[in-house]
Amino acid sequence: MAAKSSNDDPLARAEALVRQGKPREACALLKSNLDSGRGGLLTRIALGRSQLAANENAEALETLRAAVALAPAVAEAALALGEALLANGHLPTAIAEFERAQRLEPALTRACFALGSAWLEAGEAKRAIEFLTPLKDDPSLAQQAQGKLVLAENMLATERSPEGYVRHLFDQFSASYDARMLTNLRYRAHDILRQLADLVLDPTNVSLAILDLGCGTGLAGEAFKDIAAHLVGVDLSPRMIEETRRRGIYDELIVGDLLGVLEDAARSYDLILAADTLVYLGDLKNVLQKVPGLLVPGGVFLFTVEHKAGSGYELGPKRRYRHSEAYIREQAGCAGLDVAGLIECVPRIEAGNPVDGLAAALQRP
Repeated sequence: MAAKSSNDDPLARAEALVRQGKPREACALLKSNLDSGRGGLLTRIALGRSQLAANENAEALETLRAAVALAPAVAEAALALGEALLANGHLPTAIAEFERAQRLEPALTRACFALGSAWLEAGEAKRAIEFLTPLKDDPSLAQQAQGKLVLAENMLATERSPEGYVRHLFDQFSASYDARMLTNLRYRAHDILRQLADLVLDPTNVSLAILDLGCGTGLAGEAFKDIAAHLVGVDLSPRMIEETRRRGIYDELIVGDLLGVLEDAARSYDLILAADTLVYLGDLKNVLQKVPGLLVPGGVFLFTVEHKAGSGYELGPKRRYRHSEAYIREQAGCAGLDVAGLIECVPRIEAGNPVDGLAAALQRP
């Protein structure tokens, strides 16, 4: 009997089409087989992955959820569902599916790699290293694993929360952000900055160009809108920006990292805000060195941080950095900024306890 060619195998044909850059043709082939009753679990998994290759992420998620419902104990189905969840921005549930795939089939090294990669994207470098290190000896994954390990080691050496961690953290609860922050955590950094602004700014100037770094859902923008002639918001989280856009208070919204924005900004501002944003940075030198170039003479940088006693800065248990008053004064001086105001405050409540904070107003001479 003649051997079955790949042309007779729809799964092999679909895989070849994806490799050739024709994922939609692969989807059509696999859907045809399913519709005619000639496809099972593997066809559904292949369809979901072909949909991912075609950037049909929502459709892939639906397909692979159905596959897992049919075969909840199959590791490959759990792995594919994790891939779809990740593509749709659901990082925590993707990690849960990768973990389930690994429990179902411990020898499935692709699940181990996916899990390590997902922990890396979540900013958990140590967890990523735990899963990626054993793969250095796997012939099919060694090179990719080594590349991820380099990124993880670099992350551990960087004194700032990883962009992926911050982005996913805020993406996950963007829709309920205001309710959680204002009610549960009694967040008031935006109000504190407005009160400080009233002390240090010229009260007759109500047409300021304002840049809001880490704008979130726009609480600070709302607090300063009445004195803004032009209001620009920047946030790393696309979903936060979506929520902010619904408020309709910003003239311009940018998805991006604050350091990149500070480096590339093409205009000057009277006022720059960073309410509860710098807590995700350890060393503030780069930020403070860039700020004067974006401020007009006499312009002010207003921000809050969590307070550390003594000197320097430290990473707290909630993965938020704390900065000392001495450190802020030192770095402000190095950047050529005058300390126009520096007050102790309570920007939020954590586990029922007030968080010690500082609100600073640094002015370009």
